[in-house]
Amino acid sequence: MKTLGTAVIGCGSISGVHLTALAKLELAELKAVVDVNESLAQKAAAEYGCAYYTDYHEMLKRDDIQVVHLCTGHYQHAPMAVDALKAGKHVLTEKPMAENKAAAQTMLQAAKEHPEVQLGVIFQNRYNPASVRMKTAVDSGEFGKLICMKGIVTWYRSAAYYETPWKGKWATEGGGVLINQAIHTVDLLQWLGGDIASIKGSISTDALEGVIEVEDTAHAHIQFKNGVTAIFYATNAYLKNSPVEMELVFENGTLILRGDTLYLDQNGELTVLAEPVKNTLGAKSYWGMSHEHQIRDFYAHLLEDKPFWLDGPEGYKAFRLVMDIYESSRTGQRVVYK
Repeated sequence: MKTLGTAVIGCGSISGVHLTALAKLELAELKAVVDVNESLAQKAAAEYGCAYYTDYHEMLKRDDIQVVHLCTGHYQHAPMAVDALKAGKHVLTEKPMAENKAAAQTMLQAAKEHPEVQLGVIFQNRYNPASVRMKTAVDSGEFGKLICMKGIVTWYRSAAYYETPWKGKWATEGGGVLINQAIHTVDLLQWLGGDIASIKGSISTDALEGVIEVEDTAHAHIQFKNGVTAIFYATNAYLKNSPVEMELVFENGTLILRGDTLYLDQNGELTVLAEPVKNTLGAKSYWGMSHEHQIRDFYAHLLEDKPFWLDGPEGYKAFRLVMDIYESSRTGQRVVYK
């Protein structure tokens, strides 16, 4: 079976999910890990049996590496992705694409200029059984027309969480709860709802004022071009990482998501439509269980020379929504989409 040589840049916490998935994937062969912290890079290399680098530019010179995973700080995604794409490497980047629109646009442009390689964006929750079932319900019309949706994220991040130098700062993280934790729920809302007509939102720092520059709480009102309305609320100011909640109201029933379990409510009777799948990657529960599925899907597309569906432009949709909530909060105005 053909395999693709792979490298992972960034050996922090999220890299473990990628490395574990790659170790189980027969389509990939891990060749190298990269981190400016040499001890982290050495540890990962020893654990997964590969080479290590402290300078990703040196790794990009290797002809036996075809795919690069980006598990670094938000502000590093764009320059690393551009360099990798120019070096002829496929790129799979963690969300968000970048720390601001201009940086994300450089990634999209580089991918356009190098069509021989692909740019993929991690939004693993689209692969969750509950998410797939919600999408099927929307697309098939089995419960009638979709009327409205809501998404709620109530999590906790302490001041200590933001001791990582790049976190909690506009210049390097690009935002707070919206761009880092809740972007997955924003992505599901836009994926299910379709084309956006307009959005109005607001952000605040309710629990960590004086500790972080960015927001720990946000809400938004989203209008879709098909007439669907969605409301969204997220905070890191709770004291628990509660299960994400979503609700999709149709003409003939309501889908209720709590965590990874999906229920159908029809006339007050609840039916379970999708249940959690065991997490086999050692990931934190609130990261979901589907990194492995998206990574496998990405490699399958590459080996079959097919365009990956969750590419740069697709990954940019939720990112743009997040950026537009920030803009709406700054201006107090609704952002209208053309």
